Amino acid sequence: MNDIGAHAIGQPAKGAIRNAMTIDVEDYFQVSAFAPTIARDQWENIPCRVERNMERILAILAERDVKATFFTLGWIAERYPQVVRDIVAGGHELASHGYAHLRASDQTPEQFRDDITRSKAVLEDIGGCAVLGYRAPSFSIGHANLWALDTLAEAGYRYSSSIYPVVHDHYGMPDAPRFPFYPNGEGGLLEVPITTVRIRGRNLPAGGGGYFRFFPYALSRWLMARVNRDDGKPGIFYLHPWEIDPEQPRQTGISFKTRFRHYINLERTESRLKALTRDFAWDRMDRIFL
Repeated sequence: MNDIGAHAIGQPAKGAIRNAMTIDVEDYFQVSAFAPTIARDQWENIPCRVERNMERILAILAERDVKATFFTLGWIAERYPQVVRDIVAGGHELASHGYAHLRASDQTPEQFRDDITRSKAVLEDIGGCAVLGYRAPSFSIGHANLWALDTLAEAGYRYSSSIYPVVHDHYGMPDAPRFPFYPNGEGGLLEVPITTVRIRGRNLPAGGGGYFRFFPYALSRWLMARVNRDDGKPGIFYLHPWEIDPEQPRQTGISFKTRFRHYINLERTESRLKALTRDFAWDRMDRIFL
């Protein structure tokens, strides 16, 4: 095999490192980049597409018997409880993405505590299971609000996946550890950063999202394989349900950069996700890291 991995494409090698498959359950109009043009008080009036997209993602994962972690908005859970029940029934991990997709960096400590506590309670009530994990919208925990990790621990969360060690105009903590670490010492809250590859002194994004749609699939596969092979570590991949939905309504009044980032290669994401489930071994966050 060449440098994209030591196994045949389409079949993980026996004993391959298990990577974490994660889905951030939110709808297309809830992304942070649309916040300046779509007010939260209008969400109730916008047709949701999350149910059909989640059905498709769950079916794709079931085809390969892949178990994943679903970081789910409390707002979505309250309105579409069957989505939560389907996640749990499929053997996946139910985790929190906050209640209202508010960036952690835009909230006071009190607001953040209320948001993560409300979300946890809603998800646990509907799902009938403990919620141990949290991911901040837009990876919005960094140097300026590391207090949020303490608040998560106090609220009963066991781990967070809220830090992306890259340079980005909307998020990022490039000097953070690349692999799971305890911010306040062993036994406290575990932070599981999104996957990066270290090349020439710089962290390159390798964990999915918009980069998964922008990069050729062969590059995304190579980056994940490199982390498994050279670092000997599990990777963390993430995706949103709206990223497999090229027919979603197009927004107006947004910048070219926002339009490009949100809509590029939506029509290719589903087939790439299927390839990813064939090319690597996957599991839930809690089973890999806790």
